[in-house]
Amino acid sequence: MECNEVISALETLSPCFYAESWDNVGLLLGSRKKKVSKIYVAVDATDEVVDEAILMEADMIITHHPLIFSAMKKITTDDFIGRRIVKMLENGISYYAMHTNFDVTHMADLAADKIGLTTRSVLDVTYEGETGKAGIGKAGLLSEEMTISQVAEMVKHQFGLGQVKIFGEPLRKVQTAGICPGSGKSVIENAIKTGIEVLITGDIDHHEGIDAVARGLTIIDAGHYGLEHIFVPFMVQYLEKECSGVEIFSAVNKHPFWYM
Repeated sequence: MECNEVISALETLSPCFYAESWDNVGLLLGSRKKKVSKIYVAVDATDEVVDEAILMEADMIITHHPLIFSAMKKITTDDFIGRRIVKMLENGISYYAMHTNFDVTHMADLAADKIGLTTRSVLDVTYEGETGKAGIGKAGLLSEEMTISQVAEMVKHQFGLGQVKIFGEPLRKVQTAGICPGSGKSVIENAIKTGIEVLITGDIDHHEGIDAVARGLTIIDAGHYGLEHIFVPFMVQYLEKECSGVEIFSAVNKHPFWYM
């Protein structure tokens, strides 16, 4: 199978035009004509991921977060990004990233499915076009009224987390909820305007959290990786179905930090 055929399957799933203007998605390294027999899927193209993909003789790496975000004037082994790029090119690995385009088309719904969110609407519209409106995050209703502690326990269980951070009262009862995998700072204002009672997201700082509570919004911070690691099993299943004859490998679910 050619890399270009794999890309066609990826862009049928999540067209690049859904990506935000600041993002960098699509084929970032390698040739579209390369023959692909092994694909490695991960959230990030870390040193560990690149080394393991090389060890497994992968022809292609697919990640959620792009390794290359800002402009690079030189690519050398003098810096950590350059070293990864050189390693991939030296080993004939094509590299593809699907970030905010995947967030818009699938990530929020996958996360919403896990918490049983119904009557869904887009939390933050980022795209308007011929296909209609689309965007980041989902707002909706939980299956029943729950306390914040119960919602937090459900999030921990459904996403396989050891802990979550909560801004708000544990016994508050809620039913309207929003979920935004990754960094949810930018959707706080929309969540408040929408009348959501609890927002489940990641990367919430001290002041953002306490200010949201003061305005009536409880926040459950499940971590950036904590909600987005669902990208990997979903993509493995999708690629196994769409890329006949190609072996699919994936990174082990491993959080990038730990608590002591």
